[in-house]
Amino acid sequence: MMEKIIEAPPLGTPSAHEWDERDSDPEAQAEWRQWTVQADGHGQRLDRWLAQRLPEVSRSHVQHLLAEGAVQVDARPVAKAALRLRVGQQVCIELRPTAQARAFVPQPMALPIVFEDEHLLVLDKPAGLVVHPAAGHWSGTLLNGLLAHHAGAASLPRAGIVHRLDKDTSGLMVVAKTARAFDALVAMIAARRVRRIYLAVVRGPWRQVADAVVDAPIGRDPRQRLRMAVHPAGGAGAKPARTAVRCLAQSSAGGAWALLGCRLHTGRTHQIRVHLASLGHPLVGDGLYGGPAGLGLQRQALHATRLGLPHPVHGQWLAFDCPPPPDLAAALAAAELHYNPALLWAAAPTGEDDDIDTRA
Repeated sequence: MMEKIIEAPPLGTPSAHEWDERDSDPEAQAEWRQWTVQADGHGQRLDRWLAQRLPEVSRSHVQHLLAEGAVQVDARPVAKAALRLRVGQQVCIELRPTAQARAFVPQPMALPIVFEDEHLLVLDKPAGLVVHPAAGHWSGTLLNGLLAHHAGAASLPRAGIVHRLDKDTSGLMVVAKTARAFDALVAMIAARRVRRIYLAVVRGPWRQVADAVVDAPIGRDPRQRLRMAVHPAGGAGAKPARTAVRCLAQSSAGGAWALLGCRLHTGRTHQIRVHLASLGHPLVGDGLYGGPAGLGLQRQALHATRLGLPHPVHGQWLAFDCPPPPDLAAALAAAELHYNPALLWAAAPTGEDDDIDTRA
């Protein structure tokens, strides 16, 4: 029996709220710069003041960014280049790349593929691999590797990528290899027919119920543009988000730790990270959301461990299980957290699917 910890309005139809490909990982997709206007900047034009601080960016590109709404003054978008600044104002700019910098090129790499046929592939993404080219990561991404892996990727949107994992999240991803599979996978994700199950390590003790559902909308954090945040129902830009959480193990070795299973019902940017942080249990290693360092981890303790979906062409159910990678396994050992896979939701339909539609 699941108990809702954070209540939000019921989710609408799947097409109205499921994972939106237009969403992006702000840690990978944006390069933000922020300053406080000092006395020497008082009265200066905004465009000239920015040009002084961004010598690597042309004046025309600064003006283009202003016109695109990429500049904020005191958390409000500003398009007026001639705006006169005042002491103490906060100026923030999103450095969006030029069109030339967005060119995607094939780059051969060893892709950790666990399953592949002519329609799709499933891979075990390592932590540290960026999925899609973005500011600061214009090469060496999964997309670059897919373009080199098979010729058909060049004709597919995002080289067949239908969902993302954050740069420092490891685990299972499905990628389309044909247009037919791409369209079917996007539709299945929107209809909640794909089972995505994660392992997460947090500071304990876990005092919520053993099985719980976090039901809280997520949108951009207005105070920190790299972050997402739980918003009140109806908050500007917030989208409904729901995560099932199950406590799998607890330990007091060297402190209090908890191993959690998390099952996505929706797939918002940073969803698990935001929902757990909203409960006062940010991921170990997740400094962006206030998570503690420890257990030898150099990244957030989040791993996509199980993936289940009907095949996009013939409908047979596919189920994949990916155990914790070495760094996370070492962290579990250091925390004396025993992972029993039998306690986690299955990757195949079992009757405990709630609102997840598993029809082939």
